[in-house]
Amino acid sequence: MPGYELFGAEERKEVNDVLETGIMMRYGFDGPRKGIWKAKELEQAICDKLNVQYTQLASSGTAALTTAMAALGLGAGDEIIMPTFTFVASFESVFSVGATPVLVDVDDTLTLDPKAVEAAITPRTRAVMPVHMCGAMADLDALQAICKKHNLLLLEDACQSFGATYKGKALGSIGDAGTFSFDFVKTITCAEGGAIITNNKDVYIKCDGYTDHGHDHLGVDRGADLHPFIGYNYRISELHAAVGLAQVRKLDTFLAMQRKTKKIFKEALATVPGVTFRRLPDEAGDSATFLSFFLPEAEQARKAAAAMKAAGLPAFYYYDNNWHYIRQWDHFRNGDVLTPFAPGLKQAMEIYKTKQFPASDAIISRNISTPINLSWSDTEVQERAEKLVKAVKSAL
Repeated sequence: MPGYELFGAEERKEVNDVLETGIMMRYGFDGPRKGIWKAKELEQAICDKLNVQYTQLASSGTAALTTAMAALGLGAGDEIIMPTFTFVASFESVFSVGATPVLVDVDDTLTLDPKAVEAAITPRTRAVMPVHMCGAMADLDALQAICKKHNLLLLEDACQSFGATYKGKALGSIGDAGTFSFDFVKTITCAEGGAIITNNKDVYIKCDGYTDHGHDHLGVDRGADLHPFIGYNYRISELHAAVGLAQVRKLDTFLAMQRKTKKIFKEALATVPGVTFRRLPDEAGDSATFLSFFLPEAEQARKAAAAMKAAGLPAFYYYDNNWHYIRQWDHFRNGDVLTPFAPGLKQAMEIYKTKQFPASDAIISRNISTPINLSWSDTEVQERAEKLVKAVKSAL
């Protein structure tokens, strides 16, 4: 799964290009940088790879989400529908623009349940934000239809799914904007970094300025740039972009390796009675960073995850996880913040102190996800597949 596993001479070459000039900031210093513009190169490479018109890099996936929301005009009083199963950055970004997160159930895709989305729409709803968890996609046809029907924005949080597709289109490119994370454990890494992609020029221009204190970037003198709006410092550095530039060129290799290994794991596990698999709206577009499966009962899943770990296999039992499922988000439920919420947001958040999500519980409590690594040899893959089957059988 993580691109850092195959970090090598290619990444060092790109980083050394930057070190030789000493210009590590992505803007300005045109003379000393001697034509080295790694962030610009990476943005163009992502556009070419994902077939989109615009890419704006940011310092993280969280910064990318925040920037995309701002560029789409989302803010105070706006409700953004999002899933109960995601990384905490998704709701952190909603809070960062002053908007209200409206959490709804997931289904067996491990992403937004379209029926739950439609039921949650109110006059204050402005956007639907599917989170393409664990390398694969939400039911985008259904979600697009809902957004069109209700005149809502579709913002794709594709931070975990760079390289995945839906019916031939890159995840992130289907909605009004999409975001990615390039942190240390993503499919490709910048060490730290993120990106927003869009086919809307106005959204891109706003992202470009918002990530750099509102600079319009229209002049040759950075100090003379105008500021059409207030922005923040969400810039990526040239060093981080250099790493990502080498990594994105390896993406097809990474995806092929992941898909090959996942196929072996899935075929092995499919022989175990009682095991079912995550539903993929477009199986061909899966980036295959994880194999996600279900056992009939929650306690069986918990035992299987423990058995997998005891056998030296990575296992994410998200039902008991502090980062990815609402059940353990006490700080979210309690509104534990350092800077107080505005009164309207504070009132809206009161519901989460008692709100339960039994439909999501029934899905996530039976789910185990195991990551697909890039560094395993063919022999290791076969050995791990055998251990996986044995561990799961022991819980049944």
